[in-house]
Amino acid sequence: MTDNHRSGPDPGVVTAARAGDRAALEHLVTACLPLVYNIVGRALNGHADVDDVVQETLLRMVRGLEKLRDPSAFRSWLVAITIRQVRNREQSRATDRDRRARLDDAEAITDPALDFAGLTILRLGLTEQRREVAEATRWLDADDQELLSLWWLEETGDLERADLAGALGLSDRHAAVRVQRMKKQMEVSRCVVRGLGAEPRCAELDEIAGPWDGTPSPLWRKRFGRHIRGCGVCAGLERGLLPMDRLLSGLPLVAVPAGLDPARVLAQVTAHHTAASHAGGAHGGPGAGSADPSGGGGGAGGGRALRRRHGRAARRAGSRLVGKQAVVGGSAAVAVVAAVALVAARMTAGPSVPAAETQAPPTPVAVASPSPSPTHSASPSPSPSHSASPRPSVRPTPSKHTAAPVQVVSGAKKGVGVWTFNGVSQALAASGASWYYTWNTQHQGVTTPSSASYVPMIWGAASVTDASLAQARAAGPYLLGFNEPDMAQQSNMTVDQALGLWPKLMAAGKVLGSPAVAYGGDTAGGWLDRFMSGARAKGYRVDFITLHWYGGDFRTPQAVQQLTSYLSAVYARYHKPIWLTEYALIDFSQGTRFPSAQQQADFVTASTKALDALPYVQRYAWFGLGADPAKPSSGLFTSGTAATAAGRAFQAAR
Repeated sequence: MTDNHRSGPDPGVVTAARAGDRAALEHLVTACLPLVYNIVGRALNGHADVDDVVQETLLRMVRGLEKLRDPSAFRSWLVAITIRQVRNREQSRATDRDRRARLDDAEAITDPALDFAGLTILRLGLTEQRREVAEATRWLDADDQELLSLWWLEETGDLERADLAGALGLSDRHAAVRVQRMKKQMEVSRCVVRGLGAEPRCAELDEIAGPWDGTPSPLWRKRFGRHIRGCGVCAGLERGLLPMDRLLSGLPLVAVPAGLDPARVLAQVTAHHTAASHAGGAHGGPGAGSADPSGGGGGAGGGRALRRRHGRAARRAGSRLVGKQAVVGGSAAVAVVAAVALVAARMTAGPSVPAAETQAPPTPVAVASPSPSPTHSASPSPSPSHSASPRPSVRPTPSKHTAAPVQVVSGAKKGVGVWTFNGVSQALAASGASWYYTWNTQHQGVTTPSSASYVPMIWGAASVTDASLAQARAAGPYLLGFNEPDMAQQSNMTVDQALGLWPKLMAAGKVLGSPAVAYGGDTAGGWLDRFMSGARAKGYRVDFITLHWYGGDFRTPQAVQQLTSYLSAVYARYHKPIWLTEYALIDFSQGTRFPSAQQQADFVTASTKALDALPYVQRYAWFGLGADPAKPSSGLFTSGTAATAAGRAFQAAR
């Protein structure tokens, strides 16, 4: 265990915050947010509820602070609250899972950005053995995930053993036994990661992995582990493994994402308070804040359901507050103080919720299980021009009919490909997309809304210029590689040409996506396979796989099955996060054929649900934002305010 412990908040700050000092309270929330986020994120492995659990933990911390007797014990007290909230959420999820079908279970959706192991790899830029450790965490049981969330922070110097044992309600000796048992499972998991990633892979291990869907799980860890222990080929996998303690020592915390920036959290608390006060029946009384601050019990009978409804309302409201601070009285700290009133409101409010919350979401379409052999369309996507906006311009006329308003939902995975048309910026803001790209390193004619971020792309060989790379470096943490180099009508590059230019893209210092092939990403010896083999041989960095997919089968269950099967096969080949940066139902087998508007909308609803449920799909982008009202297309908006059927389904998609 490292001796390089990072200290907790100064007891003086805790004392001042407890006494009502607003600046001290703001400082305390800012200081403890990274620790809470890392515990919750790793314990839940980046599940979609991470932000809700973090926010709930902070609310309980604010509410219970005045009852904390020993300010020097603040960190241990906060860790105990955090673990209790994780457990409460796991119990609630288990109950829900018993009642609901898998595809309809929103609780099973992994974090829209990426699972927490992937966040660790990407945000900390881990070297090879540290990367293996992060990937190995995906294979643990739920109980070990919880323990790992604390032990990891102990080894990085952010917690002490007393904090770990106290949070779990164990003696130091019992905690040590639990840690040793978890570390043994991690060693098995590291060997599994090595075995599955070996080149060439053990033939018998490859045969065992045949029916595996590519998703790490404790069951498959045991199956692969049994083989590795008794296999002569795999016997040497553990050679050279450094102790995890040494690998983790001194690592920083995973940075808190923008959506959980302290100012954003405080803004969400204020929005949350407003939603609660408008829900009706919110009356704080003298005993409203007297529940156990550690998270036990949590309030009167309907409190949990009400908290969940308001939590989702706050997330939706928060998605429209990105980059803005909801400040009361000129100080963001006042928003934290409002949390005390919010807790009282949430504990006493009646069952009514804001009107937007009463609207039923679109009924999801049942999706068949992915088949092992994907049958996606191998036809190219629409050909772009080689101008600054590679996709064809759309100049629509406003629709004569206005559909009923749709509740817009923003999810961090959900994105869209954008080209300029009349009202493009208004349509982008209304779409609910949290990210977009323009097949370029700039977005001329498009204003980025506060709820979305822009991701640049180096389109082809001619785009590898100092000016384009400078624009990419200034545009955020991600960079997309070449666009459909396997197509003559697109960037049309050989594998050797792409590999020759790749170091220039790596030098931009961004989280870098592979070239986006039009098809065949799962094919041995295909364009992408040869590129990835060449990158490995040269030691080049590829952080995630970028793919395009177009379906020619317009039956929703079959189309979603073909899409998810393709993605599963690609993940099984490369074991890297996936960005699906173009996809829609378009049949290119004989010209260009589109489904009906309703078929496209049904596919949007079902496919986004399925993509959100795949932990290795980090992001997806629909093709595309613009639509010509006079022609069939897969577009989402015919003007800044007129959404197509697919557009309304996309707005409602999570």
